[in-house]
Amino acid sequence: MPRLSALCAALLLACTSAQVFADARSHAADAERFLLLAHADKLAVPVYGQVRDMFAQRFAESKEASGNRALLETYQAQANAALEQAIGWDKLKPDMIKLYTSNFNEQEMKDLITFYESPLGKKVLEQMPSLTAQSAQLTQSKLESAVPKVNKLLAEMSAKLPPKTP
Repeated sequence: MPRLSALCAALLLACTSAQVFADARSHAADAERFLLLAHADKLAVPVYGQVRDMFAQRFAESKEASGNRALLETYQAQANAALEQAIGWDKLKPDMIKLYTSNFNEQEMKDLITFYESPLGKKVLEQMPSLTAQSAQLTQSKLESAVPKVNKLLAEMSAKLPPKTP
């Protein structure tokens, strides 16, 4: 009889473990689906452009630039390969899935997917980059008026503090 109880307990544990594993796999699949809907696989694209532009600018500043375009292209390709190795989607995806599955439960992931597949969700995704850029511009323009005041306060506080010791 004790053997039967142990066998039943082991079977129950195995079934429960399989269900937990299946739920985790489903949750991860939902997170990946959401990330693709949200175009997270394209997050690093601006970095590639910035690095390409950095190489092109440095190349243009060179006196030897005019006849050696192949050199620029070779180094840009090597930089792209280095970036791909560090921040390519295949490198980011596992960590991004962990990030989202640890912050959103499975039902929340399903709800996010439902929202982002809806017409409003698609509009949000379409408008978000522009809204984010415009929000940053608004914040920056408002912040500029506070900079002199903050700098003055910092100078006043610094004047009241004892001098730095070497």
